[in-house]
Amino acid sequence: MKPGQAERKEFEYLRHGTQTLIANFDVATGKVIEPTIGIHRKEDDFLHHCQQLVASDPEAEKWRIVLDGLNIHKSESLVRWIAEMEGISDEELGVKGKSGILKSMKSRAKFLGIRSHRIVFYYTPKHCSWLNQVEIWFSIRKRSGGVMEASGRCCP
Repeated sequence: MKPGQAERKEFEYLRHGTQTLIANFDVATGKVIEPTIGIHRKEDDFLHHCQQLVASDPEAEKWRIVLDGLNIHKSESLVRWIAEMEGISDEELGVKGKSGILKSMKSRAKFLGIRSHRIVFYYTPKHCSWLNQVEIWFSIRKRSGGVMEASGRCCP
């Protein structure tokens, strides 16, 4: 803060016992595909969700997935899955926290964003989740009173 200027504060929110909703929004069709609901958001949950998504259309030649910067969106397990699909050996990945692709979240995000991969991840800038179409869909669902059943299916 400088003299004569108002103090500015970044907005941060805390989760207080909320449900975790993970969904994929097909911007071409306007449909939500493979939504899941759970009590936590761990890297294995997100990896399983991505695997379900890709399995939902085995004929798809390319997947472009837009995400926020949540740490599970740049996890070691996600990198290992993509590397396996791309025919990249474990030796090429390095060691998490020490070397190679797995060294940091930044290096993992860079790898996950390689456009020649069949599955490409794009990350919105911090505090810009409003750019993510599924975040807009969640907002509309909340305002319209829509809910998701425990099965993960969307309800009006």
